[in-house]
Amino acid sequence: MLRGTFEQAGELSPEALRAAYDDRLITTIEEVGENTVTSEVDIDDAALTALVDGESPELTLETAAAILALDDRLPDPDSIVAEARDLLLMGMSMAVLDVEAIASGIDDAMDPKEIQQKAEGRFPMTLDEYALLHNYIEQSKQ
Repeated sequence: MLRGTFEQAGELSPEALRAAYDDRLITTIEEVGENTVTSEVDIDDAALTALVDGESPELTLETAAAILALDDRLPDPDSIVAEARDLLLMGMSMAVLDVEAIASGIDDAMDPKEIQQKAEGRFPMTLDEYALLHNYIEQSKQ
């Protein structure tokens, strides 16, 4: 989700990449405390508990960014989300991919219009969807 943090994104499976995102979120939660996350982030208690317990609950990119932004060393949530989306869009450009090619490459897990709308921020994107796109785009750049 942050430039330079997941440089191995193309070498991992989407599931392993999502697990790496979860690990980064858990590190932040441990640093700031669950109470801070609960009071500062709009996250379901069950999802937070599941995340801390090592599961991968459904989270949006925006929720993940809100958690990460609790780390004083990181920018605000909107900047984190924008950077994450820019990473996808720039990767698409570098790999010379359009949304149709991505949809085909991810076995139509999302249709081209959906990919476009989510990458541009017109619709929410889950971390699983982000991991799938991030992984495929990074693999295509290699």
